[in-house]
Amino acid sequence: MRVLYSLMWWLALPLVLGRLWWRGRREPGYRTHLGERLGFYGRRLDKRPTIMVHAVSVGETRAAEPLIEALLAARPDARILLTHMTPTGRATGKALFGKHGDRVVQSFLPYDTGFMVGRFLRHFEPAVCILMETEVWPNLIHGCARHGVPVALVNARLSEKSLRRGRKIGALMTDAARAITLVAAQTDADAERIASLGAAKVAVTGSIKFDVVPPQAALDTGAMLRARFADRPVLLCASTREGEEALILDAYKALDQRPANMLLVLVPRHPQRFDEVAHIVEERGLSLAHRSKLPEHVDTDVLLGDSMGEMFAYYAACDCAFIGGSLLPLGGQNLIEACALGRPVLVGEHTFNFLQATEEAVAAGAALRVSDAPALLRAAAGLLDDDGRRAAMGAHAQAFAARHRGATVRTVELLQQIIA
Repeated sequence: MRVLYSLMWWLALPLVLGRLWWRGRREPGYRTHLGERLGFYGRRLDKRPTIMVHAVSVGETRAAEPLIEALLAARPDARILLTHMTPTGRATGKALFGKHGDRVVQSFLPYDTGFMVGRFLRHFEPAVCILMETEVWPNLIHGCARHGVPVALVNARLSEKSLRRGRKIGALMTDAARAITLVAAQTDADAERIASLGAAKVAVTGSIKFDVVPPQAALDTGAMLRARFADRPVLLCASTREGEEALILDAYKALDQRPANMLLVLVPRHPQRFDEVAHIVEERGLSLAHRSKLPEHVDTDVLLGDSMGEMFAYYAACDCAFIGGSLLPLGGQNLIEACALGRPVLVGEHTFNFLQATEEAVAAGAALRVSDAPALLRAAAGLLDDDGRRAAMGAHAQAFAARHRGATVRTVELLQQIIA
């Protein structure tokens, strides 16, 4: 099965590289460091122990921050090799960890063929391979086993949908799961699903995302945004996905009892969609301002959050937040950052990627679940018009986030058992 998987990778490689070049039209970062994606690298690193952490994109990279900081503190003799699959993830990693100099080096992870993975492992010689959340790459895991590199899957989550998909490819996934040295799962349900694939050592440590601390610079940016919003009631729609913005904007226009001077802030999940979302807003005759060209006073209907790495700032500047990817069956996004900043949270029906955290937030009074976009706007309007209710939900959100901290410490304790 793994041979067939590798063959499919080689056959697909021209299309994969073509798509990479095509995406580079909008995101030039996809056209940089191409050799790394194929297993070719520059000079070798010195002989310090190397702890590899794979964080595919922006969300995983930000989630890895407390873990990486803890590992750097626990192992002053070692460096972190931080790998990614997307240029936005790489840029986020540079912004977060550039202060550490050569103690954190970055690279794209090569495509998952035995040849490319082998070159990667021989070049960097990691002491351990730490994969974040859902990143199970069969040839990488097999290559690590061949080279005697222990593999840990941390902050691990696996939805029922992903479990069904994994079982469809049978031995490929179960062989990979059995070869993982250690799994640190977010929840009991995640642990049970991962163990059912064959992983031998599975522990429940909680979500590292609860340990992420808002940077002071982000809070300062949030205060600046809030000053430019003045006293307007602000609904933030964070990490929205394709199809959701149109639904939200139509509901916003149709809202009968809109709070006076309400501001809608839209922050699309993917930066390549900024122009598309701006066009959607303008098509509906709504006035639009851009974060990238922020006016002194934001007096438009909508502000487009066309910036990267500022989600904490947007949460700090809003009055309540909707978490995108949940109005349509896309699985939802992480609500923890909004809760940590004491913001009332709204989510749609589709939160299977973060199901337990979302259900617990709803049960704790930190979040409200809505059925569709009109219900979202009605719920947001109700919160924006009710200072007392909004403050109570915000307090519940902060308490919810505080109760779940500590996953980083538990995860590092487990990792120290396998890191040489």
